[in-house]
Amino acid sequence: MSNTNKDFRAEIDLATGIATLWMQMEGRANKINQRFGEGFQAALDECLAFEGLSGIVVQSAHKDFCVGADLDFVYRARDAAALRDQVRELNRMYRQLETARVPVVAALTGSALGGGYEIALACHHRVALDSPAVQLGLPEVNLGVIPGAGGTQRLPRLIGLQASLEHIAQGRITRAPKALKLKLIDQLAPTIEAVRDAAVAWIQAHPRAKQPWDVKGFVYPGGVQPDTADARNLFAAGAAMLVAKTAGAYAAPEAAVSAVYEGTLVGFDAGLAVETTYFVNRVVSDQAKDMIRTFWYHRNAVEKQEGLPRVQDAGIRKVAILGAGMMGAGLAFTAANRGYDVVLKDVNAEALEKGLAHCKAEAGKLRHLSSEDREAILGRIKGSLDAGDFEGADLVIEAVFENLDLKHRVIRETEAKLGTTAIYASNTSALPIGDLAQASVRPANFIGLHFFSPVEKMPLVEVITGAATSEDTLARALHFARTIKKTAIVVNDGYGFYTTRLFSAYIVEAAQLVAEGHDPVLIEWAARQAGMVVAPLKVFDEVTLSLAAHGLAMREKYEGKPLDFGGVRVIRAMVAQGRTGKAAGQGFYDYSTQPRRLWSGLAALAEGTPETTGVAYIADRLMLVQVLEAARCLDEGILRTPRDAEIGAIMGVGFAPNTGGPLAWIDRQGVREVVRKLDALVAEQGDRYAPPGLLRRMAEQNETFFEKV
Repeated sequence: MSNTNKDFRAEIDLATGIATLWMQMEGRANKINQRFGEGFQAALDECLAFEGLSGIVVQSAHKDFCVGADLDFVYRARDAAALRDQVRELNRMYRQLETARVPVVAALTGSALGGGYEIALACHHRVALDSPAVQLGLPEVNLGVIPGAGGTQRLPRLIGLQASLEHIAQGRITRAPKALKLKLIDQLAPTIEAVRDAAVAWIQAHPRAKQPWDVKGFVYPGGVQPDTADARNLFAAGAAMLVAKTAGAYAAPEAAVSAVYEGTLVGFDAGLAVETTYFVNRVVSDQAKDMIRTFWYHRNAVEKQEGLPRVQDAGIRKVAILGAGMMGAGLAFTAANRGYDVVLKDVNAEALEKGLAHCKAEAGKLRHLSSEDREAILGRIKGSLDAGDFEGADLVIEAVFENLDLKHRVIRETEAKLGTTAIYASNTSALPIGDLAQASVRPANFIGLHFFSPVEKMPLVEVITGAATSEDTLARALHFARTIKKTAIVVNDGYGFYTTRLFSAYIVEAAQLVAEGHDPVLIEWAARQAGMVVAPLKVFDEVTLSLAAHGLAMREKYEGKPLDFGGVRVIRAMVAQGRTGKAAGQGFYDYSTQPRRLWSGLAALAEGTPETTGVAYIADRLMLVQVLEAARCLDEGILRTPRDAEIGAIMGVGFAPNTGGPLAWIDRQGVREVVRKLDALVAEQGDRYAPPGLLRRMAEQNETFFEKV
């Protein structure tokens, strides 16, 4: 036994000749950086120097196997030449590992993601702990980069071209039990000790193990072989699907597919060089920097609720949900799934039954749980038509129709059943919390919890504090959000808060573009090319135009002035014609045709012919109105921090993830250029596009929202 260095340890069992290469980097996890390479190499050299060596087990002393690349290093990396040399050295070390004269096994007692899973791929065999908590995969594209230590070359040779493309280009993460079925790993074991025993047993049973791609006559699994008609068809179809999904706005998935494809046409070592080129280009790109900053640094800060009040125990045991529609039922299931006792109430028995059926269907999707565990979740949900069942609830979440008078009646009825410490939360998407709290006898306990549909899938909750909301109420609400695994941004009160204002700006601007005479097909495509998750007219139909018309009427009431411009007129004209959206079978699209098509009658609603149009112009307009609204919310104090602007926009309403968020988009465009474009729109269209004082001040000082890297 030898202490090679503080980060890695080579431990050799003299009786079996099997060495264990322990990864034990300082901190809570093993992460790949320059220190990793130096320490791993030293420990590997010590293992290989042992004359009686019969095998190597690569294992972690931490909870997880390896979390992948050190993102602090990746985020700062701008020197392409230096990065290329470092990656080549890492690949050389992994090749040394897998071409050693002995079998090598990865003992995956915890998660192995990104570069961590690439270490496992460089081993001859992978044994994982049989637990859904153990996750594996190559999710790099979700941060704007691609696998850079052999992932695009080893995985296709391990599981086949088609299967590997699905994993790599989509950045999939898979739980260990399913990973075995997909052949991402080779074996499961029930305990940490059993993982170790299985690794040793495999080494002893396979003394001359080699990687399949290092064996003469290697054939790709899955049937499809490189440089064949089937392979060309596969990659052509994959490229087409990628364009359909991303509209070319995301460089990383395209680079990953190219690395896989080009790597199949050359030998394995040449394939690694191909991957390195694509990896380095992605790492040093602006898109990667913006995505890493938002999805790593900002998201971690938001999920840790940095700078926000905390409590160790929120005192919430029983949760009451008012309204058994899709939102209320989703909330009931989500809370019960995290251990809360839930009362789901509605005034309509049929609606209540549908809500409970929805909960049962969602429980059925949890295949990684036993039937007993699924039944236990459902057992925590009680359906009710009686507000009296709210008695003893520690948290009430109201999810009824967006009508102030209706919500006031509901608040008065249900709050009377609650104790003095209970929290009353409204799931309103727009109504000011201060206005709703006027019906409450305990406004300090009143807060907004704006969830997004479907609740089971959407990760965000927008927490809205009214003027009277206490810090204790906020802290307890945030504790609840953490417990149900939601990412919470906290915003101050005001009509529409943040996410609704941003989303409304997006879809109303699309209607405005229709009114100006821009081709609706171009409007949809321009949004996708800009990176928006869903095209505006499509998502407008899904949320319904009637709901939008109701929201516009409420906004007129709150702002005290009429809304009368082209986009509003288009919306109201369509509602008057019964074209209210997807649920009605007709909106901006016709749903009677397959595939659905944009309604040909939209041209008749145009109020003129635009002097300037095209994909670039339209995309700019759709992005500008959103970043303008984000800047206004920051300027008005609705948003508390710039990071919340980014996370809320992307995770709540599908703002272009490839940009890093609306404020990052402003930074990349340059605030002076953004102000110039907005001023041009003011001259062309009116004051709706006027930039706030914050942007003007930043333009004068040539400032950015975030540090440049």
